Amino acid sequence: MTDTRFPPLANEALDRLVLRVAGEVLLPGEAAYARELHGFNEIARHRPSLIVLAMAPDDVRAAVEFAGRQGLPVGVQATGHGIAAPAVGGVLVSTRRMNGVSVDPVARTARVAAGARWQQVIAAAGVHGLAPLNGSSPSVGVVGYTLGGGLGPLGRRYGYAADHVTRIELVTAEGVLRTASATRHPDLFWALRGGKGNFGIVTALEFALMPVRRIYGGGLHFPGALAPEALHVWREWVRCVPEEMTSSLALLRLPAAPAVPEFLRGRAVVHLRICHAGDPRVGERLVRPLRAIGSALSDSVRERPYTEVAEIHQDPTDPLPYHERNLVLRDLDRAAAEEIIALAGPGADCTDLMVELRQLGGALSRPAAVPNAVGNRDGAFTLSTLSPPGSPDRVLAGMAARGTGGRYLNFLAGPDTVDDVQDCFDAPTLARLRRVKASYDPRNLFRLGHALPPAN
Repeated sequence: MTDTRFPPLANEALDRLVLRVAGEVLLPGEAAYARELHGFNEIARHRPSLIVLAMAPDDVRAAVEFAGRQGLPVGVQATGHGIAAPAVGGVLVSTRRMNGVSVDPVARTARVAAGARWQQVIAAAGVHGLAPLNGSSPSVGVVGYTLGGGLGPLGRRYGYAADHVTRIELVTAEGVLRTASATRHPDLFWALRGGKGNFGIVTALEFALMPVRRIYGGGLHFPGALAPEALHVWREWVRCVPEEMTSSLALLRLPAAPAVPEFLRGRAVVHLRICHAGDPRVGERLVRPLRAIGSALSDSVRERPYTEVAEIHQDPTDPLPYHERNLVLRDLDRAAAEEIIALAGPGADCTDLMVELRQLGGALSRPAAVPNAVGNRDGAFTLSTLSPPGSPDRVLAGMAARGTGGRYLNFLAGPDTVDDVQDCFDAPTLARLRRVKASYDPRNLFRLGHALPPAN
């Protein structure tokens, strides 16, 4: 399908691009083009004018320069977990082949290329008794997750992943490969850490690793009938736990599909997710009140190596279509918990696959040592939903009055969430982000994602 908003591509320009890049250039109608567009979240599909399979930073530079000369927007895809605005027309840069990972165990740092996934970093760091600040799913790409903030199982102990980034290499709108750090392009460095992909295509990240070899963690599954009791117990419990404890509670309604564990298929279930980054004996004592909620369908909470962190949330590993939306809550008192049960509990007319509460606070509430654009640090919880295509947003709409007015950027996926991006920042942060955008991308080349417009 040809998008009439964009001019036809000149053959001479395409030929020059093909000669310049080490990877392939794919056009609509080619079998490889269709295969390359597959991403994890199938809620939307890119339909770009062409795809550049980037093998190295110079390929990214060539793609961006080509797009600029042709007047085309640029999008990027590594794993496709967080798709927002699909690339319809324009140039899509696929970075999944740029996936190198290296760990410096003495400096406790990792360097990753654009398409690396967290599972690679977890394994490489684990050899040295170190851990990255990854998210709940190890199959998510490192770069997109980190640029959106990065809220993971070690969050309350160490903060957001973006807080610990030390160096970013990226190609900006004029096709220049730049390095951003606390001392080089500090305004760009500030904006990238929290402002997502609005300022260029990141080709490499460097960040600190944490001295975490083992955790006390896993999941507790309870029947959906125990949702009211579980939510109230957990709500009181999180008020007393130390920062070493990061947890969440999810109300699940998973389909009766072969990929779903048999004890979860087609039924309402409560899932408590636990990660204690401290003495496992303390972790075990802390979890006792949760185990006392009732007879668990499954209890996998135990001392384990951090390399088994995926066992905490047990996120899906097969692609599926879903909307992801969220809001940040000021608090979770008894009345708020009762409202959530009424909206999403076992007796509710709820179509969401998951309604999840994640406790914030701790290190997540403190500013980064080198300030960044990650917002909503004053929130107490995130309330997020995963829903099938076309599902109404009843839960978040019903809880909106309890929110701070803010949202968490990485929990926005699907084309209908683009208008929510600006809610992820307070007014001064948003204004500054737009000024940085105007400095580095005044033509708004990088608008195929969680887009922020440049300041006028």
